[in-house]
Amino acid sequence: MRVGRAVMTAAVTLTLAIGGGGAAWADPGDPDPNSPATLPDGWDLKRTASGYELSWHPEQLVRTGDAAVEFYVGDRMIGRPGATPDQRGFHLAIDGVTAQGLTDLQVRASGRRLDAVDPTVPRPAAAPPTLAAAPLPPNPVDPGLPGPYSTISGEYALPDVQLPGFAVPVEMRGYVVAPQGTSGQRPLVLILHGRHPTCYQGTAEPTTAWPCPSGWTALPSHRGYERIQQVLASQGYVTVSVSANGINAQDGAGLPPRDAGAQARSSLVRLHLGRWADWAGTARPTAPDVVRNAPVPNMSNVLLVGHSRGGEGVSRAALDSLNRPPAGQDGYPGTVRWQIRGLALIAPSIYSHNPLPDVPSVTILPSCDGDLSDLEGELYLDATRGVGRGFALHGAVYVLGANHNYFNTEWTPGLSAAKSWDDYPSPHDPVCRSVAPTRLTPVQQQNVGATYVAAAAATFVAGNDQVRPLLDGSGFRAPSADPATVFSHAVGGNRTRLIVPDASTVVSGTNGRLCEQIGAPGSPTACGNPNSPHFAAFDPVSPEAGRYAVLVTWTAPGTPAGLRPPAPVSLSGAQSVALRAVVPPGSPGTQFDVAITDSAGRRATLGTTTLDPWPGPTQTSSEWAQEVRMPLTNATSAGLNLNQIATLEVVPRAGETWARIWLIDAWGWRPGTPAPQPVARPRLDLGERTVSEGNSGTVTYQVPAQVSGTGTGQVRVFVVDPVTGVATASVVTVPSGSTSIAIPIAVTGNTQPGDGRTYLVAVKSVQGVSVGDAYGQLTVQDDDA
Repeated sequence: MRVGRAVMTAAVTLTLAIGGGGAAWADPGDPDPNSPATLPDGWDLKRTASGYELSWHPEQLVRTGDAAVEFYVGDRMIGRPGATPDQRGFHLAIDGVTAQGLTDLQVRASGRRLDAVDPTVPRPAAAPPTLAAAPLPPNPVDPGLPGPYSTISGEYALPDVQLPGFAVPVEMRGYVVAPQGTSGQRPLVLILHGRHPTCYQGTAEPTTAWPCPSGWTALPSHRGYERIQQVLASQGYVTVSVSANGINAQDGAGLPPRDAGAQARSSLVRLHLGRWADWAGTARPTAPDVVRNAPVPNMSNVLLVGHSRGGEGVSRAALDSLNRPPAGQDGYPGTVRWQIRGLALIAPSIYSHNPLPDVPSVTILPSCDGDLSDLEGELYLDATRGVGRGFALHGAVYVLGANHNYFNTEWTPGLSAAKSWDDYPSPHDPVCRSVAPTRLTPVQQQNVGATYVAAAAATFVAGNDQVRPLLDGSGFRAPSADPATVFSHAVGGNRTRLIVPDASTVVSGTNGRLCEQIGAPGSPTACGNPNSPHFAAFDPVSPEAGRYAVLVTWTAPGTPAGLRPPAPVSLSGAQSVALRAVVPPGSPGTQFDVAITDSAGRRATLGTTTLDPWPGPTQTSSEWAQEVRMPLTNATSAGLNLNQIATLEVVPRAGETWARIWLIDAWGWRPGTPAPQPVARPRLDLGERTVSEGNSGTVTYQVPAQVSGTGTGQVRVFVVDPVTGVATASVVTVPSGSTSIAIPIAVTGNTQPGDGRTYLVAVKSVQGVSVGDAYGQLTVQDDDA
């Protein structure tokens, strides 16, 4: 599949003939290669009133998780099916054009095959180290230590709420842990769990039904973060963990249909925040007992914490608190009476690829995540670059030996009320199998979660800059998380952009080239590294225009690869150059110099670094970038003009002749945490439209693209051709004061019987625009008998 590129300033246009050009469905007497009889075992295809339904019935149970199950034809994703409550059947509505090409059917989740052994995995793993004490020096301030306060706990249950697009009301239940003996108002921390089964009965396999069947009990996922809540409450934070079982059971059918429940989760979070705002004011006498016995919450100091799909939910809630979503999709009708100071995201999903750039965040990435195994949460950093003001710190911490589930005790065998499991899929992986010395125990993993969520609270809410070095690539550890090995890197904060590879970046030298992160398979311009979370795909847009890295190889050690931004940049005030670089498995001792040149041609080598790859699990996208800091001392001594830096050079030194690195970006760095300065921006939400093909002529239809708010910016719009799967990409300007952007698709009618088809549309922010619902579509129905 290829992605075409074109840059525009007003609209993206796709003109294609619809209907009669496609082959008609075969006559009953002809052998049909796409009929249910010839589909692979476990697959069925049947006609429906609106098209076709493709179904898959797995031989083995596919447990409910946060990674979306996806149907593919070869390398092309055709959709995300809904599941039966017992996870034994998966059903996807498809159009007639798709139904005619069901060859090489596959089922994937987070990039891994569910219906067969993926030929690309297992990959060779690096020899696992022992789980020794972390080699990093201890940070002077450890946020994971308990504070001075005793705590109280209790639960509240409010009337269920009806959310847009959901047939069944959703519960309003929260588990509170709060400090005692404090004075004044205290910051509020709200926690949202991810997607997991909703009901259990004894040792039976849990189900994803709602409400729970008779004799079954609601699975208490919201009670699984007690360790995090106790640490924070002892430090003076009021905490509440809220239940989202009703969303988990219905998020394949809600509105909008392709956001994996993010908008519904945002509504639920803001409904709870609205009640807490009431309880902080005149409604306090009517608050539940546990709330009245807790300190009054300070609603201007709120931290949101989300695990898996809960991470994407709280991120959307922060966006919706700045830019209201379309009324028809929003389940919170009230006003915003709170301020989100930061986000702590635990193994989060990010299906929209549009994180909020101006609210600080820390993302916890577990190296042994067997659910969201592509570690797509890395995009809460990478996809913010250039979109917002750039002051908000976005850090990621990579936790060796942690899986997806064990941050929540209710998802952990031996600790949970319901049947639970280790989500890492391979019992033979030398790094991540349950008995590997590199795996963390559940208690160790929960301590890591508590420590780094507390680090986010201390940095973003309490404003303690002494904790920041744990989150921003400075190379310190928190002893309260020992023996875990935890690394970090970051973007934003007190960083100045030097190189963020894009189409304007000039790469010189035989050792380096600009490469496409999501390039076509086998393309000479592709980066060729599918096992990095930095390169997580924006399905169904793959390959994807607009995402780049720089590949530096060791074919000629000593020969520099030069990287030149479109104009000289200022590093004035910076102490170091901070690079993020990916080193692939099997390449220890990868050594290179880093040099800079100013616009007058003065050059200075800043230093030499040697990188070793992380221990590489076989089932996850574990090739995560390491942050390297190079002091600018040599540049100052050499008399470089730091206001006019023209070129960054990477000079390969020691290492195997086939060694390589992928440079993700480079920044001028100095310590400190500036105020993030979040602002409301123009917001874009896509929608859906269904039209009839018509009998003649060409009619241009607009895909719904609603703009709200003020300001201007740019987005990249992708339109996926329903026949070829090729995505056409264009950059579109959102003018100030506009209420929509144009996404026209031309439909040519005819009188020949055929099949309907659907054009999928996706959008990503380039600069200055907040994106809510990132997916839309135009469905063209065939109207010929």
